[in-house]
Amino acid sequence: MANISLAAKYRPQTFAEVVGQDTVKKVLSLASLQDKVAPAYLLSGTRGVGKTTLARIFAKALNCANAPTAEPCNECEACRRITQGAFVDVVEIDGASNRGIDDVRRLRESIGYSPLEGRYKVIIIDEAHMLTKEAFNALLKTLEEPPRGVVFILATTEQHKFPITILSRCQLYVFKQVPEQSIEKHLASVLQKEHIAFEEEALSLIARRAMGSVRDSMSLLGQCLALSPDDVEGYRLESRIVRQTLGLAGIEVMDRLLQAMQKQDVAKTTVLVRDVLAEGVDIGFFLGELVRLLRNLFMLKEAGKEILSDLPLREVVRLEENASYFSTAFLHAAWQMVLENQRRILQSYEPAAALELLLLNLTLLPRLLPLEKVLVPDTRKGGMPGE
Repeated sequence: MANISLAAKYRPQTFAEVVGQDTVKKVLSLASLQDKVAPAYLLSGTRGVGKTTLARIFAKALNCANAPTAEPCNECEACRRITQGAFVDVVEIDGASNRGIDDVRRLRESIGYSPLEGRYKVIIIDEAHMLTKEAFNALLKTLEEPPRGVVFILATTEQHKFPITILSRCQLYVFKQVPEQSIEKHLASVLQKEHIAFEEEALSLIARRAMGSVRDSMSLLGQCLALSPDDVEGYRLESRIVRQTLGLAGIEVMDRLLQAMQKQDVAKTTVLVRDVLAEGVDIGFFLGELVRLLRNLFMLKEAGKEILSDLPLREVVRLEENASYFSTAFLHAAWQMVLENQRRILQSYEPAAALELLLLNLTLLPRLLPLEKVLVPDTRKGGMPGE
């Protein structure tokens, strides 16, 4: 593969190519088509969900040779130069390194002139929450009444750090985390373009690990492919490779844990923790997967398998088998325990020991709650689990 990150190689160049954020795409595309552009926009959301990408596409659409248009053509000189970062009327500023009042004053002086090459002068300030209080104050009047043909686009991951005076002068759009299914579809499209076969479960693991961030998913995919044997014909991205590369626990690990919990086997739980840590499993992802598993088991017993219609049939069958060994009370208590201890474990000075303690508490949970409430008869053995 070429010496370039997948995120950069497949960065969307039109509104239609951006994954998710349908409302924001529609608003910006319509504003460009109708040439009804606000003086300032504030794009807020977690990392890797398309804020800067949409800002650049909007800048291209406003300055495209076909403007006013709903989509940039990406063929005219203006579109190509904006994509290359060489268009004088589109300025990108890093708020973290240009955060002082002097930086803002220089910016105000530069925007006093009309656009030199395009229809609009677009100022994109990334991580804009990093600006100082004095810098924000210097921007107030400019944001409210910018010179004709100037558009500000502020991007941030921390909207709560903005002064209300700035918020009131911007059109605010909040970006949502991208659904796992959308990320999986995007990753599949990328791999098809790269002519790489894949297992669907492999993409599902990457999408879950990315936690709603398209950019993170592309970085994780690149990490998995970095160890791929490019010289081997017929290479396929497998879930096994993804787990090994990213440090993710497999289905068999969760099944071992459920068996240990069912039998209240402290020794098996201790060995499992040792194995998980020896394999370098990501503790945060492991806990997230455990929460997901316990939630699915609980919902299966309470609401039926219809509630898990988004899961593969083989996964539902596996859940049904495991759910039969636990009561609703046990699953609810275990689910709550893991949720309440997630952050505590990750922030602990001894995360490995904290993880072991949590899993041992889950294993011994029947001794902490009334036995008849947390266990159900083991019909295969004719008794209670662990007897």
